[in-house]
Amino acid sequence: MTERMKTILMGATLMALLLPAVAQNSTAPSQPPTAAPPTSPAPSNPGPENWKQIQQRKYDQKDRIANGVSDGQLTAGEAATLEKKESQLNQEERDMKAEDNGHLTSTDRSVLQQQQNQLSNQIYKDNHNGATQNPNPNNKVGQRAENQQDRIAQGINDGQLKSGQAAHLENEEAGINREVQKDRQANGGYLTKQQKAQVNRQQNHVSNQIYKDKHTRKPAAK
Repeated sequence: MTERMKTILMGATLMALLLPAVAQNSTAPSQPPTAAPPTSPAPSNPGPENWKQIQQRKYDQKDRIANGVSDGQLTAGEAATLEKKESQLNQEERDMKAEDNGHLTSTDRSVLQQQQNQLSNQIYKDNHNGATQNPNPNNKVGQRAENQQDRIAQGINDGQLKSGQAAHLENEEAGINREVQKDRQANGGYLTKQQKAQVNRQQNHVSNQIYKDKHTRKPAAK
């Protein structure tokens, strides 16, 4: 057998051995690429308190102020200052929501929480500083002042009085109290008949204003 013939036979034999493997590889289905594992969404950051928690915190603060007014632990001046701060905080919340299509951002909630913490601390201090609203509860002037405070406290507690209205009423009460104190100091601890009449007229004015504020229909808070 010539060398050429040997070469041809060896080539044919090699091809016969390779053909099945080539055919198997060509018919095997291709494997799809391995998909990357899904990534977990980034956790949302709702902020320190959601809107409902902020509202509940406001109701709690309101109740504490109302209780302090009712039991005399908050003077009219202290209550007026606290209610003014509460009113300003409510307005700031409305302004924040107006800037973000009715929503509070996490930054807004954090700021409101800090301010509510400050107000809470002030309520505690004013309730425990020893100053009381009515040092003369047994006379008619003191009883009338106590009655007015009870009506204001009730209006705060049940939501009939807004913070701004309560602050205004308490400012008027504080003014009357200062006048009574000044008159007593000038008269050996007593009020003259004319002074009592003047205080009564002023208390009548506040009483009428309490009634109007509590019975004036107010738009629902947003």
